[in-house]
Amino acid sequence: MSRIGNNPIAIPEGVTIEIKDSLITVKGKLGELTQEFSGVDVKVEDKEAFVKRPSDSKEHKAKHGLYRSLILNMVEGVSKGWTKELELVGVGYRASNQGQKLDLALGFSHNIVIDLAPEVQVETISEKGKNPIVKLTSHDKQLVGQIAAKIRSFRKPEPYKGKGIKFVGEILRRKAGKSA
Repeated sequence: MSRIGNNPIAIPEGVTIEIKDSLITVKGKLGELTQEFSGVDVKVEDKEAFVKRPSDSKEHKAKHGLYRSLILNMVEGVSKGWTKELELVGVGYRASNQGQKLDLALGFSHNIVIDLAPEVQVETISEKGKNPIVKLTSHDKQLVGQIAAKIRSFRKPEPYKGKGIKFVGEILRRKAGKSA
């Protein structure tokens, strides 16, 4: 029995869910998201959505909680939005943006310039004495996570000094250096 899949999804004010064949569309003040689904039944009653599975087979059990979580993330995304913050730790590491172009100086011989999707808003925060922060905001949780992971992959944090790109609030396992 899926504990996550059995929970109803509360639909906030201003959010509408439409189901056609095997496609679910969620519309809200921040945008519109669509998701294909299979192996489960989705029903919308009053201000709640329910995900039901036709049988207790392993495949249906797996998809039950998955699609419930995906729909919940879509509902939260179009109503509140999703934000990821990345911190650049290292001497000379800088970030700046002009519109949808993110320019990263990460100690390579050249700067890395990334064109971001139009659904994602990017903001760079650079304060004196603090590490630069790149803030990504969008209604699509999967897209924000994918772009944040791509940016982080350019310079992953290393375990000795902690230099690199890390998520704000991420705790790194540090190693001791050479013992004297």
